[in-house]
Amino acid sequence: MAELSDLELLAELGVETAPEAIRSFTPLQERIIAGFEDIQRFVVEHGRLPQHGEDRDIFERLYAVRLDRIRNMAEARELLATIDRSGILDGAASSTQSPASLDDAGLLSELGIDAGAEDDITKLRHVTSRAEKRAAEEIANREKCEDFDTFKPLLERAQADLKAGTRQAKVLGQSEVTLAEIQPGNFFIVGGQLAYIAASTEEFVTQYERNDRRVRVIYDNGTEASVLSRSFQKSLYRDGSARRITEQSAGPLFGNIAEPDDLESGTIYVLRSKSPHPYVEEHRQLIHKIGVTGQTVVSRIANARNDPTFLLADVEIVAEYRLYNINRTKLENLIHRALAPARLDLSAGDRFGKSVQPREWFLVPLNEIDLLVSMISDGGVTDYRYDLEKARFVKA
Repeated sequence: MAELSDLELLAELGVETAPEAIRSFTPLQERIIAGFEDIQRFVVEHGRLPQHGEDRDIFERLYAVRLDRIRNMAEARELLATIDRSGILDGAASSTQSPASLDDAGLLSELGIDAGAEDDITKLRHVTSRAEKRAAEEIANREKCEDFDTFKPLLERAQADLKAGTRQAKVLGQSEVTLAEIQPGNFFIVGGQLAYIAASTEEFVTQYERNDRRVRVIYDNGTEASVLSRSFQKSLYRDGSARRITEQSAGPLFGNIAEPDDLESGTIYVLRSKSPHPYVEEHRQLIHKIGVTGQTVVSRIANARNDPTFLLADVEIVAEYRLYNINRTKLENLIHRALAPARLDLSAGDRFGKSVQPREWFLVPLNEIDLLVSMISDGGVTDYRYDLEKARFVKA
């Protein structure tokens, strides 16, 4: 018999040698998979399926409802069939040990009772609920925010906006917030605390072939956490009282909805450069271009890679604020004057070889830009100045 190549030998043995195509998922399919993974972890930890009942903790009841819905969705069953290792969809998963196979000590242990305790064993002592464990774990993963003074004014202003009604706290309920909403500049209420998304890493692909990124979350009690955006998304979903704080709506200046007599004036945009320049790469999260345009921001940046004012590179839109009944030029001058101490001395060549010096790039954190817009909207900007050394606005 002629000597076979490795591929021919594998083919003779019936082994598929074609590379498996990487499957892409829709946002809905990703949420279904993430939710099912939570159920799988519950089954592994507890040796049984999640069950309904008032005596069950909130997460088990949540998983039970979620499992019922998944089982009733033909699309979901087909999607999860290949990863359902425990037969959860068919109800085959069960406790690894039946009650009949356990001795008295084992049964007491399953009930959370210490058989060796001196107390009367008829007096059941409740073990820590899963909800309490999760809350404790999340708090344990937080650490003191060393630069909390930078974010404290922003958090206080958001709380003031909520009281004044210029921001709204929208209950999430059973609908999960999208990953696109978990980005720098946005506020949430989770675990009874106001949380601010202060920064984000570049997006990457996880081992499950899903996009994710790590975000820095600042809490109003002076702590912070660095978590995956999907993990933060799950913490919002698990918290039945979690809320999404809407963008500021301060009347006709930055309103989301124009009044009948309002004339739209344009948009304040905040951009981040994708330039490979070493200095830009090193400070990418802090370098922002801030301007005002009467056209859509997408149209404004369409030719960025060929425009010296955009550093001859593509840009990323990180924030937008709608404008009504306001002079765009005067507003842009006001913004640039307020941020003048942080203006960068950058230059780029145009197509004729001449050096162009853009004036709209600033070394300033995104949260301070958000704070500046808030101060302009309520007229308090003249009471503050930007301190370059502290990298934040301080009382003038």
